[in-house]
Amino acid sequence: MMVEFFSPLENSDVTTILSNHVTSLGNSVKFHTENNFPDVTNIKIAIFGVVESRGGQQCDSKEGLYFIRKELYELFSGEWTLSIADLGNIEQGNTVQDTYFAVSKIVSFLVRQDIIPLIIGGSQDITYANYRGYDDLEQTVNLVSVDSRFDIGSSEENILSRSFLSRIIMEEPNNLFNYSSIGYQTYFNSQEEIQLIDKLFFDAYRLGEIKDITLVEPVLRDADIVSFDIGSIRQSDAPGNLYASPNGMYGEDACAVARYAGISDKVTSFGVYEYNAAIDVNKQTAKLIAQIIWYFVEGVNKRANDYPFTTKESYEKYTVILDDDDPLNFYKSDKSGRWWMEINLISNNKHKRHALIPCSYRDYKEALRLKIPKRWYKALQKLT
Repeated sequence: MMVEFFSPLENSDVTTILSNHVTSLGNSVKFHTENNFPDVTNIKIAIFGVVESRGGQQCDSKEGLYFIRKELYELFSGEWTLSIADLGNIEQGNTVQDTYFAVSKIVSFLVRQDIIPLIIGGSQDITYANYRGYDDLEQTVNLVSVDSRFDIGSSEENILSRSFLSRIIMEEPNNLFNYSSIGYQTYFNSQEEIQLIDKLFFDAYRLGEIKDITLVEPVLRDADIVSFDIGSIRQSDAPGNLYASPNGMYGEDACAVARYAGISDKVTSFGVYEYNAAIDVNKQTAKLIAQIIWYFVEGVNKRANDYPFTTKESYEKYTVILDDDDPLNFYKSDKSGRWWMEINLISNNKHKRHALIPCSYRDYKEALRLKIPKRWYKALQKLT
């Protein structure tokens, strides 16, 4: 483990955390302290903070990390069996690129060990470093961003919280298979950006489209990386963000999104970004971030491990014949009742893991009416 990348939590802070109720979350977590780095053997979730906000217009993020941890570790644990460690913080490097390097190396190490990095930012451009951590895994990945903006910007710009996506899309090695935006608000994004997202066959869901929050579950089930901008939540629920808006997701919907991400068998990293403690009224946003993290952990503990990576024999198969006589196969899990749809035209081994696309029963019913689900069509365009 690359201990040198981390700074420990203050012993006094850990002492305060451990003084909480015996069944609080803080009393079941292994902490990196001044005298001890936790053994990550058998750890499933590794929490760490990133003290980096030069890519955004947030205040120093270290104070924010303290308040998020304070609220998180006061919460009571669920009926959880998985082990959690808090590795401390990655401090701000001499340059932003130094911080990115540290984050990417840590993410790569943890994911290879089948440990889920749970990142507390910092500005959202840390998502770029998270993504680069998958470079050595020899697979394409799906990125889901919960955000009111696409953060495309220009590939010529420095990597910023408002422009990191263009670097992910354009920069080699390019391991991005799909990008999905959840909760974007049209008036915060130019028409050129919206058209580009569509042209690249990416998925984008407006805030109004996700009033039924269950519609985003298949999107998160197909994600590898989930990046959560706290500015996507309405100001009344999360005031601790410089770009907070009167419109946005409700706090309970944000928690539902986090739980869907946790339940997903494919999600291997999760991050929450853009918190500004200096403008957080009564630390309400820190409380909500703590609850978002709690629901993600709850989801991981409830994973059904039913993603059909290798075999589909035990799944119920439904075939829909389309107008051109091509069959569209759907599979329903015998464990969870969740649905997938299949693309057969895959010869590139790098894309094999995208042959099955999570979907909903609603997609199956649409196919029966000879309407091809949009996510199936967009995936096919990227594979052919």
